[in-house]
Amino acid sequence: MKLSGDIVYSNGEKEEEEEEVGEGRSGRKLVVGYALTSKKVKSFLQPKLERLARKKGILFVAIDQSRPLSEQGPFDIVLHKLTGREWQQILEDYHEQHPEVTVLDPPDAIQHLYNRQSMLQQVSDLNFSDPHGEVGVPKQLVITDDPLSIPLAVAQAGLSLPLVAKPLVVDGSAKSHELSLAYDQFSLSMLEPPLVLQEFVNHGGVLFKVYIVGEAIKVVRRFSLPNVNKHDLLHHTGLFRFPRVSCASANAEDADLDPSIAELPPRPMLERLARELRRCLGLRLFNIDVIREHGTRDRFYVIDINYFPGYGKMPGYEHIFTDFLLSLVKGEYRRRISTS
Repeated sequence: MKLSGDIVYSNGEKEEEEEEVGEGRSGRKLVVGYALTSKKVKSFLQPKLERLARKKGILFVAIDQSRPLSEQGPFDIVLHKLTGREWQQILEDYHEQHPEVTVLDPPDAIQHLYNRQSMLQQVSDLNFSDPHGEVGVPKQLVITDDPLSIPLAVAQAGLSLPLVAKPLVVDGSAKSHELSLAYDQFSLSMLEPPLVLQEFVNHGGVLFKVYIVGEAIKVVRRFSLPNVNKHDLLHHTGLFRFPRVSCASANAEDADLDPSIAELPPRPMLERLARELRRCLGLRLFNIDVIREHGTRDRFYVIDINYFPGYGKMPGYEHIFTDFLLSLVKGEYRRRISTS
């Protein structure tokens, strides 16, 4: 029971379209300039991606951050995942000078995902519901200062224990993806603001990582935190700290799971949700972590959104990503023809 986000072509059509579009502008190859951390380069630019890209006429070129971006290229696409106001300004200036180049993704749009409050607010504002299910966010509270004030703030907000605590700012570091589970009021004062507190939703210990690449989606199961029952609340106290759960845990695709827990979210619902999030976020490369409330079939929650996630862990990512890059240039070519 697996979902695939691969783009489907009729027989013989795929190679022809890739060869035509992969040549880019003026008969040359499609050139993708990338500005990524060394860790991201290693995980994303795997040999299988580079081999397939070459076959499709796509060339990945590293951007030299010690040189002005305007002096490099020419690029058809700029792919990046760097932080900082200086880099953001460089990209904005470059896009003004070269509007024909696609920047993945606009830096001002990415900023919303670096703050967990604004990140999930976008989902909440959708009030998403369709015949296949409802999607919301867990009840949450932002704490910016004095940890001693947290128990009172939690009581006033009406949040129920246990609570998941996550750093408010997502800066790409391992620490920004750590989380803690607080079982009692006393442990709340041990937390370190700024942070977001979310009510813990029992979800059978499985989350669904929904990778989004343009209009394509791919879903994988990952192990997550186990359910918490009344016995746990009575006999557990304190604060339990965890690393980045969905990355540290094993893939749950081949695990022997209860079918009601393992069942993937309905694809039509995910496609519509991805479409609406692309529109409101202004992004094309991201993933959402989705959980299903235990004991239900159609009640889902988005608990995290990540820009340019670890696509190297997504099955078949090299095919999905190269098809996506080619589709961008194909769309740009059609727009130019229609306006000429």
